[in-house]
Amino acid sequence: MNSHESKVTETTSKQWLNLIDQLGDQLAANGFAHDQADTFVANNYQLLKEQGYLTAMIPRALGGAGVSFTDMCAILVKIAQYCPSTALALSMHQHLLAANIWKYKHEGIGEEFLKEVVDKNLVLVSTGARDWLDSNGTMKKIDNGYLVSARKQFASQSAIGDLLVTSIPYNDPEEGWQVLHFTVSMKSEGIQLLDDWHTLGMRGTGSQTVILNNVFIPEDSIVMKRAKGEFPMFWNVVLTVALPLIMAPYIGIAEKAMKITLEKSKKSRVHETTISLGEVYNSFTLAKVLHKDMLEIANDLDFQAEERIGVEMLTRKTLVANACKETVNKAMETVGGQSFYRKYELERLFRDMQAVGFHTLPEKKQQHFTGDFLLK
Repeated sequence: MNSHESKVTETTSKQWLNLIDQLGDQLAANGFAHDQADTFVANNYQLLKEQGYLTAMIPRALGGAGVSFTDMCAILVKIAQYCPSTALALSMHQHLLAANIWKYKHEGIGEEFLKEVVDKNLVLVSTGARDWLDSNGTMKKIDNGYLVSARKQFASQSAIGDLLVTSIPYNDPEEGWQVLHFTVSMKSEGIQLLDDWHTLGMRGTGSQTVILNNVFIPEDSIVMKRAKGEFPMFWNVVLTVALPLIMAPYIGIAEKAMKITLEKSKKSRVHETTISLGEVYNSFTLAKVLHKDMLEIANDLDFQAEERIGVEMLTRKTLVANACKETVNKAMETVGGQSFYRKYELERLFRDMQAVGFHTLPEKKQQHFTGDFLLK
C-alpha cells in the first residue's frame, strides 16, 4: 500500500468512527431505554443500517464499503462506549460476514451471498456459541432436503434477524454422525422466537431463543458437513475472525469504565484513589494489548487456516475477557458506593461485562481444550 492509499484509508476509517461520535448521544439514550425495558435496540440498529454499518466490511467489488477487519473492531469498541448491547449484537452479525469474506478472498466462494446481504441489508443471526462441536437438534431426511427441529439459545439479534446461520446433527446411514451447517430465513414456516431474553446484562441484544419445529431445509442449502464432535480445520478460521470482533465491545466497556473512573478520581484527588486508578489502567492496558495481538493474528483476514491459530485465539480471548472484567471491577472499587446505583453508568457497565465469560469458549473449557492441544 503506497502513502496515498494509506492516507485515504486512514481518512475513511476516521470518518466511520467520527460518525459514531455524532450518533453517540442518540445511541446512548436509546440503549439506556432498551436496557430498562428489556427490549432489543431496534432504533439503534436502524440508525446503523441507514448509515451502512451492517454491510461496511463487505468488499467494494461486491457493493460494500471495504472497511477493514481491524477498523470494524475499532468501530465496535467505539459503539460500545455509547451502547454495549448494540455493539455486541452487531459483532455477531459482523463475524458471520467476516467468515464469508475470508472464504471469498481465499477460496473464491460466497460472492452471491455477500451481494445479497448488501442488496437487502440483511441481518445475520448465529447460533454457534452453544453449538460448538456437537451442535443440537434433530434432522430427518426427506425428498430434496431435511426436516429439522431444535432449540437454539443465545441467538443475538434474533429479534429482527433475517437469516439464521446454524447447524444440526444428523446420523447419516452410511457415514454416521455428522453436523450439517445451513442458512435459513427467519421467516420460514416452523420458526418462532421465545420472549425469554430477560437477563442480568446485555439486555438490549435481542438474543431470544429460536425454536425450529419441522423446518424444511433444501438439500442445496447445506453449506458444510463435518464429523460430529471433531474439531474441523475451518473452525480455525471461524475463531480467528469471530473472537476479535466479539471481544471488541468489551474493550469498549472497559475503556468507558476507565474514562468514568479517571473523571471521578480527578475530582477526589485522594491518595488511595490514585493507587486504585493505576490498577484500573494496568488492567485496561493489558486488555488492549492482548486484543491488539488478536488483531495482528487475524491480519485483516490475510491468514491461513492453520491448526494452531484457533488455540491461540481462544487463549487470548480468555485473557482479554479476564482483563476487561478486572478493569470494571477495579473501576467500581475505585469510584466507590455511588457506582452501585443504577443512575450511574458504571452499574450497567458492570452488568454488561458479566456476559464476557459465556462466549466461546468459557475459561475452564478453553483451558481444557488448549491443554489437550498442547499434549498432542
